[in-house]
Amino acid sequence: MDLIERKYRILQAIIDDYILTALPVGSRTISKKYEQNLSSATIRNEMSDLEELGYLDSPHTSAGRVPSNKAYRLYVDRMIHPAPLTLEELSYIQSCFDTRAQQIGTLSAKLARVISSMTNYTTAVMTRTPRAEQKLGHIQLVPVSDRRILAILVTQSGAVKQQMLELDQMITPDALYTVSRILSERLKGCPLSQLSQALTELAGNEGNEIRGMLKSMADIREEIPDDGTLVVGGRSNLLGFPEYSDVGKAQELLKVLETRDKMVSLLSRQGEMEITVRIGPETGIDELRDCSVVTASYRLMDGRVNTIGLIGPTRMQYGRAVSVLEEVGKALQRAVGRQEISGDDPSTDHNRR
Repeated sequence: MDLIERKYRILQAIIDDYILTALPVGSRTISKKYEQNLSSATIRNEMSDLEELGYLDSPHTSAGRVPSNKAYRLYVDRMIHPAPLTLEELSYIQSCFDTRAQQIGTLSAKLARVISSMTNYTTAVMTRTPRAEQKLGHIQLVPVSDRRILAILVTQSGAVKQQMLELDQMITPDALYTVSRILSERLKGCPLSQLSQALTELAGNEGNEIRGMLKSMADIREEIPDDGTLVVGGRSNLLGFPEYSDVGKAQELLKVLETRDKMVSLLSRQGEMEITVRIGPETGIDELRDCSVVTASYRLMDGRVNTIGLIGPTRMQYGRAVSVLEEVGKALQRAVGRQEISGDDPSTDHNRR
């Protein structure tokens, strides 16, 4: 065993033990449980080297060491091994997809509960439509003054955007009603990327008053942020970890989990069809500096993207987290291969945040 391999093995043993116990790890623990052929003195020397390299930290209250974020990154990139799930766990995941025509909101809530119960971490599930595939549901026009109207655009996935429009000429209530009817009848389902062109074409077939208004609307911005539906499950799970025994720290964390914008931002950074692990500061959210986030995204048949994120302490069981998300992804892909999951019915999705 060369020195580099020995350091790797000792570092992996320290991380594995700390993940299980949340206690600083000493050289005697490594010698007894993992490296019985090495003396405690040899292990102490290697641990000192690893600390100098930035892979270990020394808590003031203990002679043992704890892994740094740098160590966890190396662990995730080069050391973790998949943790196979049991047959019972695989069946449990599959049961989420056995009922027919599940609505997205209902499915997300169920996934959040199931994954949280399997991992003891917090689970966030978000379903959104990529901007390039957004389609218009309807436009509502609200008069503000003689020459100003508020255009409210709603996509078929439920995203909403408001834009104030300045008109070149006054518009009568009758003309505003006519334009609203035309838009509702002819532009429903129009891709937002083609909305300006469609409005311009409509303007060419109408009288002067309506034509001017439609031309003004052709300047409307086409991109509508689609935050989608978001369900967060198992928030209280994190309070069971000793890292969050401090009340102030726990409150700070729970506040983030309750903040929709931050959770959406966290999940929106995930690329499609891959698993990403972000550790501590890599999350981009200061309140999650002591957390790790494992995310995966899967595309549904209707173009929507389902993103699942696991949030836990930096000493989370990464191998198990990755295995759970991989199996959920396989089950989800099998399900959407059999049937197209139906759209949301807001009246039934009381868990949506």
